[in-house]
Amino acid sequence: MQLQKLRNIGIAAHIDAGKTTVTERMLYFTGTTRKMGEVHDGEATMDFMKQEQERGITIASAAISCSWKDHAINIIDTPGHVDFTIEVERSLRVIDGMIAVFCGVAGVEPQSETVWNQADRYGVPRIAFVNKMDRVGADFHEVTRQMEKYLDANPVPFQVPIGSEDDFQGAIDIIERKAHTFKDMEHEVMDIPEAYREKVEAARTRLIEKLADYNEMIMDLYLSGADVPAGLLKKAGREATIKMLITPVFCGSAYKNKGTQLLLDAVIDFLPSPVDVGAVVGIDIDDAEKSHTRHPSAKDPFAALAFKLIHDPYVGQQTFIRVYSGELRSGMQVFNSTRKKPERIGRIMRIHAKEREEIDAAGPGDIVALIGMKYTKTGDTLCDPDQPLYLESIFVPPSVIEMKISPPTKKEDEKLGAALRKLAMEDPSFTVRFNDETNETIIAGMGELHLEIIIDRLKTEFGVTAMVGEPSVAFRETITREVDCAYKHVKQTGGRGQYAHTVMRLEPNEGKGFEFEDRIKGGAIPTEYIPSVRRGIEAAMAEGILSEFPVVDVKAVLLDGTFHEVDSSDMAFRTCASICFKEGFLKANPILLEPVMKIEVNTPDDYIGDVVGDLTKRRGRIESMRRYRKGSQKVIGFVPLMEMFGYATQLRNMTSGRANYSMEFHKYVPVNREIQEKVLKQRELKKKEKAS
Repeated sequence: MQLQKLRNIGIAAHIDAGKTTVTERMLYFTGTTRKMGEVHDGEATMDFMKQEQERGITIASAAISCSWKDHAINIIDTPGHVDFTIEVERSLRVIDGMIAVFCGVAGVEPQSETVWNQADRYGVPRIAFVNKMDRVGADFHEVTRQMEKYLDANPVPFQVPIGSEDDFQGAIDIIERKAHTFKDMEHEVMDIPEAYREKVEAARTRLIEKLADYNEMIMDLYLSGADVPAGLLKKAGREATIKMLITPVFCGSAYKNKGTQLLLDAVIDFLPSPVDVGAVVGIDIDDAEKSHTRHPSAKDPFAALAFKLIHDPYVGQQTFIRVYSGELRSGMQVFNSTRKKPERIGRIMRIHAKEREEIDAAGPGDIVALIGMKYTKTGDTLCDPDQPLYLESIFVPPSVIEMKISPPTKKEDEKLGAALRKLAMEDPSFTVRFNDETNETIIAGMGELHLEIIIDRLKTEFGVTAMVGEPSVAFRETITREVDCAYKHVKQTGGRGQYAHTVMRLEPNEGKGFEFEDRIKGGAIPTEYIPSVRRGIEAAMAEGILSEFPVVDVKAVLLDGTFHEVDSSDMAFRTCASICFKEGFLKANPILLEPVMKIEVNTPDDYIGDVVGDLTKRRGRIESMRRYRKGSQKVIGFVPLMEMFGYATQLRNMTSGRANYSMEFHKYVPVNREIQEKVLKQRELKKKEKAS
């Protein structure tokens, strides 16, 4: 198939806007499925995990291939819940275009803004689909207005809805001047009804005015008063969409089978192919200043990005990759430049949700799953061994909530460990660490629902009924002033001793993570021991010093030291650096950092005072309040996560169940002294209880 006829698209939106239903209808009308699965029945093709079917939400992004009008379309359906934002992040990294789905009643919701900003980060062109036009209160033009106001999207309606709410019948294509009505499974194309002629011509004029800004031919025709042909409008609309100058807006009701075929046409007409997206630029693996370009061509050297891992009970680990250039064949050897390891390609699968089809080769633009990869993880680059490069990886947000987990019996300890390792491989926003001092395993994730799903999956997929503690906040530790520190590690035993001496300076490094600088002169510490010093510092940071919370945002500068010809070793320098760092850290006015969440609450006007008052009590800072829709307001603010446990219940009680909220990680900020002492005291008490 020609590359121009391939579309790699994602479908993203706020939870419950109808993404999965839109995808189900697309699969049905393209002939990929014979039966339409419904989310509320737990039978959606794309929601094939047991947890998705029970909750009626999407948790893992699912990939599926279909075809429409001689074009191949790879669709990735993504979750709407903020706890699974990594799924949206990694999908947006590899797709070429996106359908942003909005509820015709609710309009632009909190998570709509989050996915929109994520798409902006990766420069993904998009079209908008206003869904649920058959619902009471649906308003196509209000949603378009909200897109312009809150998303800065430059939305341009390409359709005029025919009727609304119970009377919604279909849409009029402004470019072709044709009306499309839908009844049951019947799709009828007709001339524009008389009552809509004026409205359509006014909308067409607005569309022409918008596109005239980007196309001189349209500008000339418009100024001369001539009619602009449909072909020219489509071409200009496509170019403006791909350059992210406009967002075409379409409408329908996926559940009622209205408008899906027109949306599929829009994917082909306005979203880019790999050729339109053009070359990707990678970084040289030896010199970060140098770059390499890979064109979407089978003749270019092979380059692909691994964006997802799934453990399948039947075939083992599936590694999903997006091929950018070159050709991949079974049995071929490729190079994982991220891990610096060679990988041999086993089986290549094209995925249809939970079904799979084995293929011999994959080329530019293909999204496929590989079976039998040994080293490859999410965000890794696979490339030609003779022409290696790094492709831009995937942004992983930090985990903000953690809990202790243990197996029901000692016998199942190994089984739990293996299952947690597999889940952490699949999901980079889920982390697992073992605390040697307390002998406890701690898991961390993006929110309470995220960890709840992990526990559920342990039980259903891995057969481990784990015991868990209460969720707690994932604090961090850092320093607030610069200090110099030195430590000499000398240990004499019967045989060979241990000797290492390090002198270092610790500096606050706000927002930049950990940095290590080597300023050793004249071989005071041999070069081979410098990495050992760094590893010793990193080990101390991972364990935490104030109270077992990981240390962040510190710069360590190695200034001086001494060594012993016989007694110095890798282990001696690691131990020395670790102790030196701990001692220096405690002198550098250490503080705790807490995760602060951005919260958006949609509430009826009647409860606005209660909602704002409650957030203020929780140490929240209100940033803005704005009209959400008639009779409702949207409150946007920032609140420490430790104050937000049980908020869902409180909000429900306070507003008689009429308000809803969305929360996402914003940043880590210092906690005040009083709260820090309280947190550290609680940790100390728990330790003593455990010991006794």
